[in-house]
Amino acid sequence: MFAIAPAQGKPLLSKAQASLLVGKARWIHAVAERGLPVAPTIVITRAAWEELQQERSNGGDTLRRVWVATLFKLVKPGTTPPELVVRTSANKHIAGLQSARVGLAAPGKEMDAVDPQRPMGKAIQAAFASYGPENAGWAGDAEIERRRNELVIVQAMADGTIEQFLSRNLVTGGFGPVPMQGAKLPRLPDIEPLIETLDAVSGQHMAVLVAIKPNEAQFLSARPVEVSAGAQLEAAVDRVERKIWTPAQAVKHFDSTQLPQLLHPRLATRSDAEPVGVGLGVSPGAASGEIVFTAEDAARCRARGRHCILVVMETGPGDIEGMKAATGFVTARGGMTSHAAVVARITGKPCVAALRSLQIDPVNGVCKIGDRKFAAGERITIDGNEGLIYEGALALSRPHIGGALSRLLDWADDSRTIAVRTNAETIEAARTALSFGAEGIGLARSEHMFFSAERMIALRRLILSENEHDRATALEGLVDYQAADYAALFATMQNKPVNVRLFDPPLHEFLPRSDEDIEDTAASLGLSVKALKARLQRLSEVNPMLGHRGCRLVITYPEILAMQIRALVAGVETAMDNQDLPVNLEIMVPFVTSAREVSWVKSRVNEYIGNAEIFQRGANVAFGTMIELPRACLRAGDIAKEVDFFSFGTNDLTQTTYGISRDDAPAFLASYHRKALYDVDPFVTIDQRGVGELIALAIERGRAVNPHLKVGICGEHAGDPTSLRFFAGLDIDYVSCSPYRVPVARMVLAQS
Repeated sequence: MFAIAPAQGKPLLSKAQASLLVGKARWIHAVAERGLPVAPTIVITRAAWEELQQERSNGGDTLRRVWVATLFKLVKPGTTPPELVVRTSANKHIAGLQSARVGLAAPGKEMDAVDPQRPMGKAIQAAFASYGPENAGWAGDAEIERRRNELVIVQAMADGTIEQFLSRNLVTGGFGPVPMQGAKLPRLPDIEPLIETLDAVSGQHMAVLVAIKPNEAQFLSARPVEVSAGAQLEAAVDRVERKIWTPAQAVKHFDSTQLPQLLHPRLATRSDAEPVGVGLGVSPGAASGEIVFTAEDAARCRARGRHCILVVMETGPGDIEGMKAATGFVTARGGMTSHAAVVARITGKPCVAALRSLQIDPVNGVCKIGDRKFAAGERITIDGNEGLIYEGALALSRPHIGGALSRLLDWADDSRTIAVRTNAETIEAARTALSFGAEGIGLARSEHMFFSAERMIALRRLILSENEHDRATALEGLVDYQAADYAALFATMQNKPVNVRLFDPPLHEFLPRSDEDIEDTAASLGLSVKALKARLQRLSEVNPMLGHRGCRLVITYPEILAMQIRALVAGVETAMDNQDLPVNLEIMVPFVTSAREVSWVKSRVNEYIGNAEIFQRGANVAFGTMIELPRACLRAGDIAKEVDFFSFGTNDLTQTTYGISRDDAPAFLASYHRKALYDVDPFVTIDQRGVGELIALAIERGRAVNPHLKVGICGEHAGDPTSLRFFAGLDIDYVSCSPYRVPVARMVLAQS
């Protein structure tokens, strides 16, 4: 219990007292410390209030005398004690917190100062109660301490006219004062020093409460106001320009989770497309995907790597997991403040609500939007800016970093020591990542270059070949495809590192499944349907994610490895013929369990590369492995002797550490979350105590025998802010994530 804005003089706080200040108390103290007019204010912690009550029941008065002395710091000597205001002061908004209690009579006697039945004591007691019930019996020390340090403010009632204004513009982020929505800006004396002080200490848009007196605005309180990510960004840069913050402070205070909201795709063009439905655009951006009608289907669709649009009558809290999985939402009901709209804006996804023409038949898996009927799995495009629905997958424009965001990210790069690469194997993805500041490619999945129909036939011909001669024939066509792709990729990245993962296809992902697909594939390969089905049966695996894939594939079929190395060398040669900068190629072996596997592949790679003239002309090549199995982590010391780098594939490492299929996990993870068995989805946020410990162990063992070992993280966890903060504490050189998560990684790693 101490004064943060005494009636006379500046506040004198110890470090321990200052460390307790959060929310309103912190802002009031900062304004008072600068010497600006503030309503006299004191604070008391829950622990102190409870001790006062305990002492009261025991008949003591030691703490009471201190409390009364603290209350007198609200009163100027020789003046009448003012009426009081009691407020809560939390670090962040908590639903149900008590509103300010104003006009409370000051205690008439010392005993009244601690009596919970008297006006002031009753208000304090109610304010602490509004923070919520006592911690459960299993609460940890930190949680118990946090509750003991919860604050209540007691403030002298101010004279003058009470006015309210905004510290910054809600849309542009421009410096205030700005009128509250729907109100006129009151006449204010020189208010800039107050706004600057609040702006510096809070780093937020604030609704400011003051008492206007002649030639003076006395500060009473403030509360944060939610604004768009764009407004926050512009405000952060403006603070630096006004010298309120340093560039490092701007980086530190910016909420990195808001960055995706600044990177929304938009419809490239609508000139030839007519909307099939018109609703209310409640969350910006545009997205295409398969229609799903339940949150569970959305989770399953996302687990299989496909984009989907969740189409429902309305959403509720029970749909959160599915909403996280969906690319966008369409609801028949609701508006700007509906559950779907709020979640969409928080997660940065497009949403169209109030689509009155929407009818859903969940039994038959169809819906109607206006006169058009859609079945589950059909593709639509939604525009959350205009509230429009389109049939099919329309082209989307890719946003570009510029202006304030570019400056903020440049400042972030000044303090960042861990490089940020991207996971990309197409020119479009690589260019997008470069525009977002990627410093190389950390994962180019070679098998992903075959997703077009023509190339898929060539890859299937390889997979379905029954002898070495057939495979060799099939491989000839693949060399040309890959060599051209690699050349274009190297040219796009110039001399930035490009890490190419050797073939790692769980074969089932590339084989035909439906009868129609099997018939088409058989025809393209010149086989009978019966013969093709026989071959598919022989290739069938019970658990293909743990089967014939990764290094096992190239060890079994060395000609596949030879083809890939030939294609890589040819790609490097073509790129180097057309540029002055050297290509920096990294070859990565996936799914290894032992140093022997790595050594075998390495020796073959060296044989195939041999004395390739291109590497004598300045092109660089490094050899490494993807660490994605627990045994590889445990044997990292042995493996490190054979390689130049490790790159951790956290997706498969999580899958194999937990013994959970990431494809099937959504069916039960929601139940685990509800029952508090898992705090987070381990495929979204890295499991620090299990998977994280394996990564740390592998790095330690690898670097012990190979001090020059380069270490990267290339799983999708490398774009998750919580996971990135964990990785920043490890001895790593780079992270690699999908292109649109590159800005997030740049920011979080700088903040960490």
